[in-house]
Amino acid sequence: MTLAIPTHSPFHPDNREGYLRWREAKLAMHPERVEEILVEIGDPTRLSAAEHQALLDPLRRCNMVIYASAIGADPDKRYPRTLAERFGLGHLDCNYLADDDGLTSITVNPEGDHPNFIPYTNRPIKWHTDGYYNTGPEQIRGMLLHCVVPAASGGENALLDPEILYILLRDESPELVRALMGPEVMSIPPRMDDNGVARDTATGPVYSVDPRGNLHMRYTLRKRNIHWQATPEVGAAVARMEALLESDLPWILRGRLESGMGLLCNNVLHDRAGFTDDPAAPPRLLYRARYFDRIHGSDLDPNLS
Repeated sequence: MTLAIPTHSPFHPDNREGYLRWREAKLAMHPERVEEILVEIGDPTRLSAAEHQALLDPLRRCNMVIYASAIGADPDKRYPRTLAERFGLGHLDCNYLADDDGLTSITVNPEGDHPNFIPYTNRPIKWHTDGYYNTGPEQIRGMLLHCVVPAASGGENALLDPEILYILLRDESPELVRALMGPEVMSIPPRMDDNGVARDTATGPVYSVDPRGNLHMRYTLRKRNIHWQATPEVGAAVARMEALLESDLPWILRGRLESGMGLLCNNVLHDRAGFTDDPAAPPRLLYRARYFDRIHGSDLDPNLS
């Protein structure tokens, strides 16, 4: 199978020397504890140069950073939007059920189609990257989650850099990642509405490389409404991915966003625990912003490409 990846890329399964150089650098800088990616800031709309650099450092190391701002439970959406813009995120994916401004209010919502989609319930969500049903230029490369009100209990997230999962798979066999780079590996069936097809079938690779040389992943651990290419190679790769994600990997970072905190990332793998709201208090509310852009300043080191 011919891959749509430059042969000099460290992510091409046949480039062993380049891969080993990149792998050594990646593992040497990857954080071991969630505290290493937590950065305290003041006003997200007025980042200082030092705060911007402090946020960018974990993004370069592991494609994600958690910020703890001083704004508390202020619900103004300009905070997450302005912060995202500071990192070059401007092409917003106005996904289905997003608010009128393109951001999405993630809260328990019993109205309309919302109960049919797990993010708008209090149920747990399995490992995934956001917008895994997007393909081509509309893939979600950057994402921001901003917490206004946490749940009374639960709602924690587990986070995993997709590049680490790539390393774990490739170290076992380059054929595992080769299978996941095929153009027809993962398909999401069309979404239908009262008018017919609202979103076409979305077919594409799990792992790909963008024009700037960065590794990108689209994936979901869900079992329903997903079709995997029926080959032994793909079956083996998917089973190994699932086994790794369901194990207690030391690379997984875990935490919970509190009021004024947020996750800024290059669409890393994440899950969400189930949660409980206090009926006498405001319900859990997070703002989610999905972008077609990758975070500026977090590209692959050109010396490793």
